[in-house]
Amino acid sequence: MVRTQIQLTDNQARDLKRLAAARHLSMAELIRQGVEVVLRSNTVMDIAEKRKRALALAGKFRSGKRDISKQHDKYLTEDYGK
Repeated sequence: MVRTQIQLTDNQARDLKRLAAARHLSMAELIRQGVEVVLRSNTVMDIAEKRKRALALAGKFRSGKRDISKQHDKYLTEDYGK
């Protein structure tokens, strides 16, 4: 393991200490678990992978509307306005 130093706000330190005690863990272990969650959820995808995924979805869904390429702004405004 690598030792590191972090700075927390007073509130963060207090709340983290309480949570660690409630879970019967050290603050360090709770922080390591939090780091793992962030690392797993923040997958960095390169542009080629993003393009590949987007193209894989193209044409998979049907709206029943035949003028989306011309009226896409209208439909987006209607749907986001809800």
